[in-house]
Amino acid sequence: APNAALFSDVFQGDTYALLMLMPPSDPDAVVKRLPRETIFVIDTSGSMDGTSIHQAKEALSLALRRLTPEDSFNLIQFNSDASRLHGSSQPATQKNIDRAVRYVRNLSAGGGTEMIKALRYALGQSTESSKVRQVIFITDGDVGNESALFGYIKKNLGRSRLFTVGIGSAPNSHFMTKAAEYGSGSFTYIGSAGEVQEKMGELFSKLESPVLSQIVIDWKGQRAEHWPKYIPDLYLGEPVVIAAKLPKLGTEVGIHGYRAGKPFAIDFKLEGGNTHSGIDRLFAKRKIDALNSRLLDGADADAVRAEIVAIGLNHHLVTKHTSLVAVE
Repeated sequence: APNAALFSDVFQGDTYALLMLMPPSDPDAVVKRLPRETIFVIDTSGSMDGTSIHQAKEALSLALRRLTPEDSFNLIQFNSDASRLHGSSQPATQKNIDRAVRYVRNLSAGGGTEMIKALRYALGQSTESSKVRQVIFITDGDVGNESALFGYIKKNLGRSRLFTVGIGSAPNSHFMTKAAEYGSGSFTYIGSAGEVQEKMGELFSKLESPVLSQIVIDWKGQRAEHWPKYIPDLYLGEPVVIAAKLPKLGTEVGIHGYRAGKPFAIDFKLEGGNTHSGIDRLFAKRKIDALNSRLLDGADADAVRAEIVAIGLNHHLVTKHTSLVAVE
């Protein structure tokens, strides 16, 4: 079963904690494979022409063939416009998968990069309410309206999880990393054609094995602040790390979620564990990232800047508004 580990530190009178939510450590742990609704999005804009589109098509074909009859899926391609293979998600029958693979084989790159319509299709209302919903976005991330796209993902994610796959020699890793962060997913980079099978295999082995979903922390009445605010799902082989600031240790905390579709909870006391310096800085960095993202929601820029400056100075961090200077 999932478990948790605790690290803590005290900095300038405040207590900081690092909670690591761990998946089962036994490599042979049996995790029930949950039915999934998977939405594949592939970038066919002009910037993908050449090696990138071939890698993307190979990655997508591999992903389609890993689906099982319990799953459902849809396929979206975008350039100057966006289009769907089906009006809504379809069962992953062999006939539907073969049709999708033929569709992918005939895709070609050209035109502009208008990602917002593809996001609307991908994050639109799902009819598969009982299934884990995962959106796989395959792109080089060559976009110019990053702020608008981040804002749309944050406001319309719902119960979906967004996973980005970077294709090509120089993908926009900043965009894809942040998009996956806002989408409570992860970013996978494929740099060469020889890596497609290995990297996509690793990604889908993980996505097929969600251990704990819809995770929330109950601080039992204690006033605590934690980042990330929205906690991603827990998968085999990859812990979830939560940085928190709280009044004191020694109190109860509960981590709740759903395992194999049923409620699951871990309750433990915030004590013991290892003491380690630097946890306050990890907390501060994550808070600064969150403050920067608030600008996408229309937060006052001067107020955000003042808060970032205060955090940067207090924790000795380099930010957009603070620098470190070495004096001989």
